[in-house]
Amino acid sequence: MSMHSLIDRIVAELLAQGRAAAAGQSPLTAADTDPALVPVGVSNRHVHLSRPDMDALFGPGSVLTRMKAMKQPGQYAATETVTLRGPKGEIGKVRVLGPLRKETQIEVSVADGFALGIKPPMRMSGKLDGSAGLTVVGPAGSVTKDAGVIVALRHIHMRPEDAVRLGVKNGDSVDVVVSGPRGGVMHNVAIRSDEVSATEMHIDVEEANAFGLTNDALVRVRKV
Repeated sequence: MSMHSLIDRIVAELLAQGRAAAAGQSPLTAADTDPALVPVGVSNRHVHLSRPDMDALFGPGSVLTRMKAMKQPGQYAATETVTLRGPKGEIGKVRVLGPLRKETQIEVSVADGFALGIKPPMRMSGKLDGSAGLTVVGPAGSVTKDAGVIVALRHIHMRPEDAVRLGVKNGDSVDVVVSGPRGGVMHNVAIRSDEVSATEMHIDVEEANAFGLTNDALVRVRKV
C-alpha cells in the first residue's frame, strides 16, 4: 500500500468515527474497514451438555442460568459449573456453555489432558467419534462419558458476506498472521461460515499465550 493510500484510509476512518459519534453510534474498528482483520476470542476449558446429562448433573428439568452472552449468536456462558475427573486428577469450576446440545462435548487444552490423565484428540467441534472420555461431576450427580472430550482445532467463524469479501468459503483453510513481540503465522485455520455466525477467530488459551494474544486482538487472515 502506498503512503498516499494509507493516509487516505486513516482520514476515511477518522471521518467515519466522527460521523458515528455524532449519530450516537459505535465508531468503526479496523476490522470494519479491512476485511482481512478479524478479532480473536480466547476459549478456556468448557462444557456443552446434552439434555440427559444436564438432568443427571443438575437435577431433572433443570435449566441453565444465563450469565453472559457470547459473540456467536444465541450462545452464552452459564453460571453453572462442573468438575472434570480423569484417571490422574480433576479440574473444578469448569464453565458450562449454553444452549444445550444433542451431545455432550467437553473442550480442554493439551495441558488439561496431562493433568486429567487423558489424551483428547485435536478435532473440530462435533467430531466426537473415538475421542477421549472422563467423568463429569455436578451438584446433583455425575456422568461418565466414554467419548466427548477434545482439544478444539483453531478456526474462524465468519459471516457469509465477510467470507465473500475475503474470497474464502466454509471449509477452506487459511493462514493467520499475528503481529507483536510474539508474532508469527498460524497455519491450517479452518473457515466456518454460515448465516448465524459472527466473524471471530477461536483459539485456546495455550495458543493465545504462545502468540501473546488476548480477547478482541486483531489478526490478519491470509489465503493459501
